[in-house]
Amino acid sequence: MAENKSIREKREIANNRAVELKDTIADYREALKTMPTGFKRWPQILENQNRIKGYFNASDEDWNNWHWQLKNRVTGSEVLKELLPFGKKELDEIDQAGLLYRWAISPYYLSLIDPDDSEDPVRQQSIPSFHEYADQSGFDDPMNEEYTSPTSAVTRRYADRLIIKVTNQCAMYCRHCQRRRAIGEKDLAMPREDLQEAIEYIRNNEEIRDVLLTGGDGFMLDNQTIAWLLDELDQIPHLEIKRFGSRTPVTIPQRIDDELCRILSEHLPLYVNTHFNHPLEVTPRAQEACFKLARVGVGLGNQTVLLKGVNNDPFIIRKLNQDLLKIMVKPYYIFHAKAVKGTSHFRTKVEEGIEIMEKLRGYTSGLAVPAFVINAPHGLGKTPLLPEYLVSSGKDYLMIRTWENKVIRYNNK
Repeated sequence: MAENKSIREKREIANNRAVELKDTIADYREALKTMPTGFKRWPQILENQNRIKGYFNASDEDWNNWHWQLKNRVTGSEVLKELLPFGKKELDEIDQAGLLYRWAISPYYLSLIDPDDSEDPVRQQSIPSFHEYADQSGFDDPMNEEYTSPTSAVTRRYADRLIIKVTNQCAMYCRHCQRRRAIGEKDLAMPREDLQEAIEYIRNNEEIRDVLLTGGDGFMLDNQTIAWLLDELDQIPHLEIKRFGSRTPVTIPQRIDDELCRILSEHLPLYVNTHFNHPLEVTPRAQEACFKLARVGVGLGNQTVLLKGVNNDPFIIRKLNQDLLKIMVKPYYIFHAKAVKGTSHFRTKVEEGIEIMEKLRGYTSGLAVPAFVINAPHGLGKTPLLPEYLVSSGKDYLMIRTWENKVIRYNNK
């Protein structure tokens, strides 16, 4: 028995176990040597930013102004070809896809792209491709939001919480977006009367305790409107928490300005769910934005979408989640990509998500392990999927599988 062993023998057992544990992540540590990240690529990103600023004749003050970033989004191939190397065929494909689905890239997010890598993960998420018009399988509205919207601004899929879609605008239009049908040709905030109707709906339904402000991107509203909305929501006695859905810490981190942080700090408890998909997006500038939010008491979570050719790799997701924790963001969900029309080239097999979960649990901090979920069709909600750790059960015992695939008997008396 272990308790009869000497201290020296126990230490030897512990050290041997440590060697075993180290071996379980040896392949991951080797992969990290060549894996691109936003921090490792930062010197190149700064060079890209100088080149882009030169094209726009922009100062550092301009670059750090989120209004300038928004005003100077790249929205056409004529500008894009001056900033990244594209052949005529690629530009024609971008234009053709753009006829079906709007696209726009903030100068900051554009600077994250490696100009010499045609498979760059940031590029794939932001620049249209022929896949979008060549494959029109899927649905415009896979979540049946038109049938789960009791008011024009509200989507409700659960008993105690709902979404208010406050705008159709984003800083950058993701090529895998689930609401691309709602983007339109113009950036439009939800009319004040529609927002007021949503607030009244919450006020009249006392079971609602949690509201998510999204769109579009919740932080594309101006600060004054955000302050008004939060003031109105805070006057509803049964409402417990507010959340924002925003990708601005990823695509236009300049948006997280001092005034916004002050406003948010006055309306706690408040959470921000953001959307990092790859370690390349976790940069020093994104860190600065997330730290600013964390310092004023805002809780931060991340929702990753599993995307073929971008992040459908266990090591990429593990590194992403570890880097997110370093910038005060808790990995919250990994989503299986929805069947949105024009995005099937991004969809993975469900088994890939389960395999990724298998390579997270036990191999990294529990804080770095989000839930892997499928959104049930027709707006029926999130369904979590996990590797199977329960092998079998008896009257007073379980047979369980550990993260190392060791099957053991566990007393259940």
